[in-house]
Amino acid sequence: MRWNQRITIKDLPLYIGQTVTLPGWIQFSRKSSQVRFLGFRDGSGLIQALLIKGETPEEVFGLWSELRQEASVSITGEVAACEQGPLGVEIKVSHIDILGTGGDFPLGRKEHGPDFLHNLRHLWLRSKKQVALFQIRDQVIQAIHEFLWSQSFVKMDSPILTGTVGEDPKGLFKLDYFDLGPAYLAQTGQLYLEASIFAHGRVFCFGPTFRAEKSKTRRHLAEFWMLEAEMAFFDAQDNIDLQEDLIHFILNRVLERCLAPLEVLERDLAPLKRSLEPFVRLDYKEAVKLLAQIGPLLVDGDDLGATHETALGEHFGKPVFVMDYPKAVKAFYMKEHPEEPTRVKCADLIAPEGHGEIIGGSQREEDIDKILARLAEAGLAPETYDWYLDLRRYGSVVHSGFGIGLERLVGWMAGMHHIRECIPFPRMMERLTP
Repeated sequence: MRWNQRITIKDLPLYIGQTVTLPGWIQFSRKSSQVRFLGFRDGSGLIQALLIKGETPEEVFGLWSELRQEASVSITGEVAACEQGPLGVEIKVSHIDILGTGGDFPLGRKEHGPDFLHNLRHLWLRSKKQVALFQIRDQVIQAIHEFLWSQSFVKMDSPILTGTVGEDPKGLFKLDYFDLGPAYLAQTGQLYLEASIFAHGRVFCFGPTFRAEKSKTRRHLAEFWMLEAEMAFFDAQDNIDLQEDLIHFILNRVLERCLAPLEVLERDLAPLKRSLEPFVRLDYKEAVKLLAQIGPLLVDGDDLGATHETALGEHFGKPVFVMDYPKAVKAFYMKEHPEEPTRVKCADLIAPEGHGEIIGGSQREEDIDKILARLAEAGLAPETYDWYLDLRRYGSVVHSGFGIGLERLVGWMAGMHHIRECIPFPRMMERLTP
């Protein structure tokens, strides 16, 4: 049988009344006087397997006591209808081959603290809630790619090793690069995507991003995955319209395909459904005035902090675009506001329920002299960016872009408290293993 013809748990509703053989793992076991129950998974789903006294061969029935949590087995049995099962079926076992013993699995059914669980992250990933969470993450990633490809975007891969500073010079991981001096782990692929729009018009990249921020908040990781997009001939308004359409597409996909995983995670669906409504669009100055009323106070000219983002999210109960921040708190490449030179044409999308900023984007500055001035203000050497400045010398156009932190986006949609659970193996200030 070819690999793509094998029967898996998700296929079993098509095989009611037939005998099948499935390889997989024991998730849990329990018993009554006449029946032994196995929670059995194979990666495609979880099903209940039954060993029934008097029906199951005696030697197979007796194997139940040898089956530990996480033992790998191959089971053979008849597929039977079952109203209580998640797929509407169960298996009445007639044969078991033990492939690998489970031993004393260190993650039992009792509660464990986060440090203990992250020390055993390689095993914790097998748990029911973690499986559900990464099913949601997978659907989010699929939806991102499907939407962008449907809108004529071209995927371009940006380098992980770079010689230029993309965001904050203080947040760089630095290393020696042969005889050429210092190199950095990329904070963003944006500058390279900007080069690509002159060839393809609309482009995106998706990959790991690194920030050496000494932060221990629930919203920060040292390594995370980011979707970045750049579009030629898009102004700031086009940019946020596209972002809203993308988030609505992802939300609809998650609500359509991930109801079972969301139920496992006990996610309240009401806030997600409310977020299918048009997003709030709030000028930075309006945000300052509103926060003066609802708290906490935001000093005009300062960047929004986590408490400000939480307050705005709670006030509106759905995503909020905060637009046109002060130039001093934003990156050098953002477009100067034509009517207020102290501000830039940018927007951050803030998710509700305390999840904070999930998108940062802006119209990009196309005036080379203004970019040079901003580089000088930031203390960055213009010669390091000479290749980037070439983009303004040869055919510069109005263009915009944005970045989405995948773990923050997944954390919001899945209702997770800390984004460290939203990446398979988190890297934080205090954690480099497993």
